[in-house]
Amino acid sequence: MIQHFIKTVIIFLFLTLFQLTVIPLISIYNVVPDLLLILVVIYSLKYGQLKGTVFGFLVGLFFDLFSGGLLGSAMFSKTLAGFVAGYFHKEEFEEIFSNLILFISILFISALIDSLFYAILGSAEVELNFILLIFTNGVFPAVYTALFGLAYSLFVRKK
Repeated sequence: MIQHFIKTVIIFLFLTLFQLTVIPLISIYNVVPDLLLILVVIYSLKYGQLKGTVFGFLVGLFFDLFSGGLLGSAMFSKTLAGFVAGYFHKEEFEEIFSNLILFISILFISALIDSLFYAILGSAEVELNFILLIFTNGVFPAVYTALFGLAYSLFVRKK
């Protein structure tokens, strides 16, 4: 149990550092993938809705503290994404992960919810066009995150 906890904390710290330093360099029109969300979704699918929700809360809290952003915006959005991804939890985790379309769909839905709520809560500017807000701050980051999740499931997870 302690070994699992330490491994999860090390992965979280590495992904946070990578998310804050390297990922902005590969942004496309200020749209970046959310690696921490991929971790939250995988954790929620593996351990269930309650643990995924708490894990999303903790990941969001520490991301807000490390990034210097508005405290509570990532915390709420990651909690909500962990809650939604936890709905798809099965005892046999590999069954979900082996179905690539199902995993990417769950990741896309969770990323859409995460990025929309993060944009609404964390943005200092008010967007007047709701459709533009949905696409620029919701759909595009969700697609980018789902592509990174696809790459993870194809290349890293298969090994």
